[in-house]
Order: sequence, then structure tokens, then C-alpha cells
Amino acid sequence: MRVLRKNKTLRYGVPMLLLIIGGSFGLREFSQIRYDAVKIKIDPELEKKLKTNKISLESEYEKIKDSAFDDWKNIRGPRPWEDPDLLQGRNPEILKTKTA
Repeated sequence: MRVLRKNKTLRYGVPMLLLIIGGSFGLREFSQIRYDAVKIKIDPELEKKLKTNKISLESEYEKIKDSAFDDWKNIRGPRPWEDPDLLQGRNPEILKTKTA
């Protein structure tokens, strides 16, 4: 028994081989999930809605192609600790009166 404990092949080599071989089987199972997910059928009702929606990237591009962006202004979004109304130049008193 003492000889088996001191044998480096049994102590380090066999667990390493088990890890490599077992890992390849594990990766095969996880990668198979991706291919199985593609085979899942979409609900027919949802598929109808997707087919009736005729908006394409090209049609959206044609809509904004001739737009003039001369009056465009880059506004930075608020950080979590900042008030978004103050940052974007809105007056918070006016907003309070609108909601009240």
C-alpha cells in the first residue's frame, strides 16, 4: 500500500487523465445543448406575428437616410448618483408642478 501512495503516476497521472477524459465528455454534453436549442420549434402564433412584421434593416435605413442631424445634441446619460432632470437641463420645479 505504501508503494502505491508513493507512485507518482498513480497519484498525479491517473487523476489528470480522468479529468481530461471526463472533461471532454462533459464538454460534449454542454455543447450539445446549443444544437438542441436550435431544433426547438417556435410557437405558430409567434411565428405568424414575426412573418407579418415586414420591418427590415434596409427599410429603417431608408427612413433615416435623408434626415438632417444639424440640430442634434449629445446628452450624457445620468450616473446612478445624479439627478437625471438636472443633468439634461430640465427644471425639477416645473416637473414637480406637472406631476402634482
